[in-house]
Amino acid sequence: MSNQQVKRLVIVVIGLLVIVPLVHAQETTQSEREAMYYRYLEFPSYVKGGSVEPHWMADGSSFWYAEGAPANTVIWKIDPKANTKQPLFDTERLRQALTPLLGHKLPYQGLPFAEFTFVDGEKAVQFAVEDKEYVLQLNTYTITQAPAFSEEEKSRLVPQAGEVLSPDRRWFAAVKEHNLWLRSTYDGRSVQITTDGIEDYAWNMEGARWSPDSFKLAVQKADYRKVPKIPVVHWLKPTVEVEWVPFPIAGGANPQTELFIVDVLSKRQVRVDVGEESGQDIYILSWRPDGSELLFFRRSRDHKKLDLMAANSKTGSTRVILTETQKTFVRFPFWGWTTPFTLLEDGMRFIWMSERDGWNHLYFYDLGGNLVRRLTEGSFPVLRVVAVDEKAGWVYFIAHGDRQRPYDTHLYRVNLEGKEFTRLTEATGQHDAPRIAPWLLARTSPIQFAPSKQFFLDTHSSVDRPPAVELRRADGTLLQTLSKANIDALKELQWSPPEEFVVKAADGKTDLYGILYKPYDFDPNKKYPVIESIYARPEWTVVPQTFTSNSWGIPAQALAQLGFITFIVEGRGTSERGKEFQDVVYGNIGRYEIPDHVVALKQLGEERPYMDLSRVGIKGESSGGYMAVRALLLAPEVYHVGVASAQHPQAGVAWYIGLPQNNKEAYDYASNLRFADNLKGKLLLIHGTSDRVVPFSATMRMVEALIRANKPYDLIVLPGFRHLYNGNSKTYWLEAIRRYFQEHLTPEKVVP
Repeated sequence: MSNQQVKRLVIVVIGLLVIVPLVHAQETTQSEREAMYYRYLEFPSYVKGGSVEPHWMADGSSFWYAEGAPANTVIWKIDPKANTKQPLFDTERLRQALTPLLGHKLPYQGLPFAEFTFVDGEKAVQFAVEDKEYVLQLNTYTITQAPAFSEEEKSRLVPQAGEVLSPDRRWFAAVKEHNLWLRSTYDGRSVQITTDGIEDYAWNMEGARWSPDSFKLAVQKADYRKVPKIPVVHWLKPTVEVEWVPFPIAGGANPQTELFIVDVLSKRQVRVDVGEESGQDIYILSWRPDGSELLFFRRSRDHKKLDLMAANSKTGSTRVILTETQKTFVRFPFWGWTTPFTLLEDGMRFIWMSERDGWNHLYFYDLGGNLVRRLTEGSFPVLRVVAVDEKAGWVYFIAHGDRQRPYDTHLYRVNLEGKEFTRLTEATGQHDAPRIAPWLLARTSPIQFAPSKQFFLDTHSSVDRPPAVELRRADGTLLQTLSKANIDALKELQWSPPEEFVVKAADGKTDLYGILYKPYDFDPNKKYPVIESIYARPEWTVVPQTFTSNSWGIPAQALAQLGFITFIVEGRGTSERGKEFQDVVYGNIGRYEIPDHVVALKQLGEERPYMDLSRVGIKGESSGGYMAVRALLLAPEVYHVGVASAQHPQAGVAWYIGLPQNNKEAYDYASNLRFADNLKGKLLLIHGTSDRVVPFSATMRMVEALIRANKPYDLIVLPGFRHLYNGNSKTYWLEAIRRYFQEHLTPEKVVP
């Protein structure tokens, strides 16, 4: 070996000795980041307290709630009229009285239970400890063991899946083998009510309502016999099985819904006249207090007309009380969208929510369909009615009334004369429950009114303020703060509040609001790759507004800890900003959303030099999966890496775009299939094979389009899993997203 070769070898060896420690240091740093990522996925668990579950007492104003379980359980009694808070039980006295019955000392320091029921008026309580029931006399603290119930007796009182309990608590109603059945809470016997249900033409308990006297049941029967079916392949069974599932498609046959009033004693069926329009939807609301009429919605297939209707409980004849129409679509109860109808206790009047002037507002009607008066107006939307105090003449409701912070929710009230409109809550942020699918979120409890309507609990928080629970009078007067969340545990996460931002839409004038997350060790002098989390579906808003975030915010905040800047923004076409803001995308799904998100990203990058716009990723699920793919296809120079879960290449629901036969051009443009040749970046598709919301075939169609365009892609299949991932599939899904962005956006290369 020559001297020159030796010199070169020495240089290489020295270089390796220098590089190896650097690589090891990077691995260590990334390992630490991943540990922080997993902690942030559990972010809500680091927030203790800040919630109260009230159990209202006989006077309609007082209530009790438990906190500190299991080690230091205390049950507080709140008397709002006296504005007092004190323990409902003498903990030490109760523990001493219970010890001889148990035969041993109790663990921990607090009460041995967190739930109980009052018996004998409110003179005694019944509770369970170690699977046995006990009764405590509150005046003497004498404790006796309650009679034990057999397992059969317990099962009679517990509702099974899909059962609806009658008001008199005598019967559970359910569908079994396509027919209606009753199960007695008295002796457990089952009674078959109908015999005409068959597969694809079966009785359906969804939305079923008992009459006030418990003698009649309003229930639907759905005819799916003409609806197309899709195969759901059960790959993991010993022998592969194929299940054919009805799946309505845009422009095809919809299920025909029939509505019946069934007399559970005589088994007589009264068919309700819902009209003959094909594909219409029926939504059962409630009964009038005297049981004379059943109230329900009838919505046209194109969603442009909504009828409030009443059916005679004896004959099934119907009358139209009120008709709401729109050139685009009428708001309608859909998961988080609350009903626009609130029946007053007198059964003669109701509150109606309408977007007829472009903003969702309250109107006062009688059941003859006559407008009594308008109650609210202004350039803001009402979200839902919380309570109506007929005696005092007040309507309490949640609205976005703060124009400076249009997504904040507050409690308001107005009287039935349409006067004295007043905001009742103070702090910025959210004073209400989520308005979208509750199982997707981790947010605080809603405004909760006492049965007396004289007091309410206000649970509120913001993205930078942990939740607190306040007791207030009905006029908004603060009485006391019952609970404040403790966030001391967040210190180990090195947490700092996310950043709220405002940018302009692609039209250059409309404000768009969003939230941005940074790594726990953020350095403004470095540059970080960027990930956007997108949904952009018209009926929902997804930007987190509360401290414990939601199913979009939690993973976005966690991903940031890996060395990314992550953000979520609410583009035009989404809800809760008025009809004009939402209707931008009507008939134009897929046309305006990505341009809005692109300009939002660019504005963020211009003002924040630490955002590396040469490394941008995007992720989304369901409709967000469609949008994530579309972002890579329509803006390939902007978005470089995408993860799309449960995506559909054809843009989703027809009522935002019209029927295919009436709007072919819009459907063609909305399809991601036609743009497959535009793909330049890295794309990961993830789908569950048993998804019944977005079928697995949707991703196969996208895959075929990419193959035809000769575009590489990555695919993860989750056998047997449906639209919402949970358990092992959720863990694997989150890990796949993490790995994909780490591999292709290389956050470890956070350069100065």
